[in-house]
Amino acid sequence: MRTVPVLTLMVFLLPVLAGLLSTILPAFGYLPVIGQVSFSTTVWTELFAHPALPSALFASVSSGIIATFLSLILSLSFVAAWQGTNSFKKVRQLLAPILAIPHSALAIGLAFLIAPSGWITRSISPWATGWDRPPDVAIIHDEWGLSLILGLMIKETPYLLLMILAALDQSQAKQRLKLAQTLGYHPVAAWIKSVLPVIYKQIRLPIYAVLAFSLSVVDIALILGPTTPPTLSVLVLRWFNDPDLSYRTIAAAGALLQLLVVVGIIFIWWITEKIIAGLSKTWLTNGTRSLAETPVRILSRVSLNSIYTLFFGSLLVIVLWSFTRRWRYPDFLPSVWSSQSWDRNIHNLLWSSSSTLTIGLISSFIAVILVVACLENEKRRGKSAGAGALWLVYFPLMIPQVSFLFGVQVLTIKAGIDASWLAMIWSHLLFVLPYVFLSLTDPYRQQDDRYIKVALSMGVSPTRAFWRIRLPMLLRPLLFALAIGFAVSVAQYLPTLFIGGGKFSTLTTEAVNLSASGNRRIIAVYALLQALLPLLCFATALALPNIIFRNRRALKGH
Repeated sequence: MRTVPVLTLMVFLLPVLAGLLSTILPAFGYLPVIGQVSFSTTVWTELFAHPALPSALFASVSSGIIATFLSLILSLSFVAAWQGTNSFKKVRQLLAPILAIPHSALAIGLAFLIAPSGWITRSISPWATGWDRPPDVAIIHDEWGLSLILGLMIKETPYLLLMILAALDQSQAKQRLKLAQTLGYHPVAAWIKSVLPVIYKQIRLPIYAVLAFSLSVVDIALILGPTTPPTLSVLVLRWFNDPDLSYRTIAAAGALLQLLVVVGIIFIWWITEKIIAGLSKTWLTNGTRSLAETPVRILSRVSLNSIYTLFFGSLLVIVLWSFTRRWRYPDFLPSVWSSQSWDRNIHNLLWSSSSTLTIGLISSFIAVILVVACLENEKRRGKSAGAGALWLVYFPLMIPQVSFLFGVQVLTIKAGIDASWLAMIWSHLLFVLPYVFLSLTDPYRQQDDRYIKVALSMGVSPTRAFWRIRLPMLLRPLLFALAIGFAVSVAQYLPTLFIGGGKFSTLTTEAVNLSASGNRRIIAVYALLQALLPLLCFATALALPNIIFRNRRALKGH
């Protein structure tokens, strides 16, 4: 049992570190496979001389910082203004389905929604706009990355909300808020002054993970981001996929530059936190009991409702396009419905779905087993992992995928397991395991150990108590952790692309690759199926405990 934490760290940390090393070497000119066996800095000279690099850097940095900042402000302001209300409870209930939808599926639906010929334009044309044909406006792939920022916000805001809610449950937020309000502070000011300083330390790592993701995302950038030039991560991916192998060195240098950019921006964010914390000390204690209460309540409510509307509208328009045969502009609904797109692609859909299910379920099961073993080891030793362990868990999430997956690909080739099921499951496990750990840690650690002590006092062995008492009581959190891991696996694009070597086709890779084809019907079919699988998994996680424990009222709601 004591060896499990070490094994778990080796499973997902060593490949990341080794992958980084295997990316650093080509970045300095060492790539024997193409005959370069000496170190050199000329690769960096070529990289910085590339005409697309400045614009790609600007697009990545600006979209990443703006999306993260707006998502954080929106999530904090909504919780500050609406905590404890019915609106707050409704928003909390809707977080799971939003987080379950893969990024690329949401991005495809958003593109269908806000494009010049999208559903929003159709809903106001021609009666309100006079447009008989789509307006000539670059909404998707705009050079400023506005659609990319919007797509990132729709995914990141619910995630940050979830992290804030988890922090609230561990920080006596209700008591702090009630105490501040009894002293005359209005809700927003009370929350900002008494709760935010306490919980921010707990949500710092999730914020850094969101920032790293926004700065280096590939699939959403391919679907919504600028194209001439693209973001830095997409530009690096193009170099990696170039038939000319000499581009692999400049791609490795670009991947390392992407890592340096992410580390640098996170460091700047951290410095900014310190500055704001220092400057706000006087304001926190100046006795001001109101903080733009009405504007914050209105803006946060309208903004979050808009994000939810765009999310569900994106899903609905995907459903419509997947069953469309003819949908001419500016018709609000299709004129001819058909399941032809499903029928014509049934074989490819079955193959992609089976690969997605196999990789996702196996990697999620392995992750749950490893995490449960680590947490059970904590219980039996009576010692919980500290903050350092949490940093290690977040480590793969705060490093751009493109910066180490090329190195992991090189490792799998050297090990002779490239483009195999083992390599594919392993590559997905690198990203599934951290999310499973984060979702399962609190329920596992907070379980009342008196049940186990009672069993042990009656002569039951620790192993039997684990299987007969602890696991049944934790069935709901275990299933939710499995569902989250599966959703994370389904969303993986780059690991499948790099490690799969073109031999594996998942719903995500097919949807992203088809997004540039212009055939909305086929794209919608893959995107819809890609979104349905995680939703079905979450639905199963909700329903199964109620079925198994239908005669156990306490366990049904546990």
